[in-house]
Amino acid sequence: MPEPEEPGPPGLPAVTPERVLAALALLVPIVAMLWVGSYDKPDPEAGGVPFFYWYQLLWVPVSAVFTVSAYLLIGRDEKARRAARAARKAGGAR
Repeated sequence: MPEPEEPGPPGLPAVTPERVLAALALLVPIVAMLWVGSYDKPDPEAGGVPFFYWYQLLWVPVSAVFTVSAYLLIGRDEKARRAARAARKAGGAR
């Protein structure tokens, strides 16, 4: 079970560049798929498949890349938070 954070000054702010980038990485595929007007057309075809279908299928691996990027960014942020928490504990133990 994770250890609860101690009260006091935070090691890192709640909003960090890593968290913002992770949110954007997760938001891009969602917006791309919800903006139907951008791909609601039959042309250009790819191998006889209308644009509407191959564009959506293209977003499956692209979304996976964005999701993995967000996962790695959050992992980096959590690692920095653990280090800051450990430094704060070590500084308070003196």
